[in-house]
Amino acid sequence: MKQVIIIPARYGSTRFPGKPLVQLFGKPLIQHVYERALESGLKEVYVATDDKRIFDTVVDFGGKAVMTGEHPSGTDRIWEAANILGLASETLIINLQGDQPLFPSEYFSLLLKPLLFSTELSMATLAVPIHSKKDLDNPHKVKVVLDKKGRALYFSRSPIPFFRPPGKEPIYLKHIGVYAYRKEFLDIFVRLPLGELEQAEKLEQLRALEYGYSIAVSLVPRDIPEVDTPEDLEIVKTCWEKL
Repeated sequence: MKQVIIIPARYGSTRFPGKPLVQLFGKPLIQHVYERALESGLKEVYVATDDKRIFDTVVDFGGKAVMTGEHPSGTDRIWEAANILGLASETLIINLQGDQPLFPSEYFSLLLKPLLFSTELSMATLAVPIHSKKDLDNPHKVKVVLDKKGRALYFSRSPIPFFRPPGKEPIYLKHIGVYAYRKEFLDIFVRLPLGELEQAEKLEQLRALEYGYSIAVSLVPRDIPEVDTPEDLEIVKTCWEKL
């Protein structure tokens, strides 16, 4: 079964314009992410972008890039890139965010594993235990609750589940925004109308749950710092130096 990594990248980030091209230890951020993707062992890695500056940068460092049109989300961009590349319906596609330069190579196999073992599943993602109340209360840190099969029941920017003592406090989980899909599911997903919960929480993955599609969630031991702001870039630098 063919497996491909596609990294969506846009220049006009509201919180950090030009983020994919910002320099990190002498390389643009997008190059670090691309090199992390190659560490997965998968041979087909592409950057999908609508910006010529990003496209040219990827080509210049020897990467593969696909030029797409403008899209409201990374998933839509990946879907267009998959069609440009002529990927078959059974292809497994990893959506690796372009702001995760420290994504561990061993997480790729954990992400794909549910889809490889169950043809019933169309989508998979990752989560990590939350140990900080600050992260639990932070609406930018998305939380997820699971059923007994390890499938997502709900994603929220609010702390979930609510804990009412007495009893044992639950383990809270932070969602890590990386996904794996079957191409045939992407063809369905991008045509679904926006969900009410999706629009309320501004979380695209809720669309899948609202329309009855299961999302497998694999737990990983440690979180991955993401670069959403210039301040986050400094945090990534600190984490990198500790590796």
